[in-house]
Amino acid sequence: MIDKEKAKLNMTHQWIKFIIVSVLYLIFLYWVKSWWGLLVVPFIFDIYITKKIRWQWWKDSEGPVRWVMSWVDALVFALVAVYFINLFFFQNYVIPSSSLEKSLLTGDYLFVSKMSYGPRIPQTPLTMPLTQHTLPIINTKSYIPWPQWDYRRVKGLGNVKLNDIVVFNYPAGDSICTEPQYQNDYYSMVYSFGEYYYNQRYPDHVDVSTLNKQEQYDYFAEIYNIGRSYIKANPNQFGDIGWRPTDRRENYVKRCVGLPGQTLQIKNRIVYLNGKPNKEPENVQYTYYVKFKADLPDELMKQLGISMEDLTSLNQNGYMPLTKAAIKALSARRDLVESIKLNTGPYPGNLYPWNTVTGWTCDNYGPVWIPKKGATIALNMDNITIYERPIKVYENNELEVKNNQIYINGKLAHSYTFKLDYYWMMGDNRHNSADSRYWGFVPEDHIVGKPIFIWWSSDPDRHGIGGIRWSRLFRWVDDIK
Repeated sequence: MIDKEKAKLNMTHQWIKFIIVSVLYLIFLYWVKSWWGLLVVPFIFDIYITKKIRWQWWKDSEGPVRWVMSWVDALVFALVAVYFINLFFFQNYVIPSSSLEKSLLTGDYLFVSKMSYGPRIPQTPLTMPLTQHTLPIINTKSYIPWPQWDYRRVKGLGNVKLNDIVVFNYPAGDSICTEPQYQNDYYSMVYSFGEYYYNQRYPDHVDVSTLNKQEQYDYFAEIYNIGRSYIKANPNQFGDIGWRPTDRRENYVKRCVGLPGQTLQIKNRIVYLNGKPNKEPENVQYTYYVKFKADLPDELMKQLGISMEDLTSLNQNGYMPLTKAAIKALSARRDLVESIKLNTGPYPGNLYPWNTVTGWTCDNYGPVWIPKKGATIALNMDNITIYERPIKVYENNELEVKNNQIYINGKLAHSYTFKLDYYWMMGDNRHNSADSRYWGFVPEDHIVGKPIFIWWSSDPDRHGIGGIRWSRLFRWVDDIK
């Protein structure tokens, strides 16, 4: 049967097809620098030339076998193609929250380019296409954690630039509670529960800010252990404490406001880099205390981009996020607005680093030097809590602090040379964004890609045709400042 099929072929055409496919495949192998793929070349040769293997044996079958296998064949091909495209070229991403509003809106669907910064060779290769970490409906892992390959990124079109909007894996998503509703808040929960139960155990404890650095370090280590023990002792509520590989962690999207080697500081809400103010995004938002005389008309809300989430914040907290343009427009509407006042509150919360007292707030933060690959920094008790996580978690070293001295991999360390570049990411909705101020640096191996354009946008507050944001369809993300 195979010989008869082969006899019908124009072998000149087959050789041309084989040469074209082989050349393209070899170019791909050269690009990803993985010559293990040469093992596939004999199979490509068989598909086009020798045809010794019956790749589509089911076509000679009858009845349900042929029908079922035709669908299996099509499905497998589609899954492999999607996996390959998502891995090396582009993927879809939807904006799930308001942290980047009003630059990117909740309900925007983005075309994310992997080529912009270079695609990563998969660290967790055995995963189900079109899933990040969980299979829908059955809520189980969509990947097999073994094997785990080392981080490697192939050459792309460029590097992350200042003020780029970037998709990346959530750095604090390494440890999770397996109960879905608690999966993204492990560290904040650990420290919150730990502090609560520590205060229950020691109601007369001293003010932590009065402790020296070693005492603070030990205090927060105990806080962490108490909180972790509480979560571990309540699996019915939180599930088990699990771990996710880097490329299976949740995808986030923020704006890069700090590059490797820069010193970042936030003073009165403005980001400074190496002492110079960074240009704010045009649609940056802060929260304001607003008193309305009357309900806002729907058309005005739509025009100013005020969402039901914003109004809910106003009703619950007394303040809402607004852009400069919205402030100007509302200030002119004396028939609707009684007063508008900037919220200058400290915004309490577990800011990074979690295990020391800094006195920083989300509006006045730092200064922090952002680690750069190959750069060496002196380590001491004043900065170890800032760089402990990159050294220990992202670069896989053992780190211990005792008697005011730092030990890395069992050796006394006075300095450290970083192996990766790191970035500082923040949302444009500055008072309503879980970003680097809360969980620290983003390592280069967490970078996924760059959003290129919005291919669909629907307003979650409006339904049907009226909910489609026509003006945003196929809009280039780089045009959004």
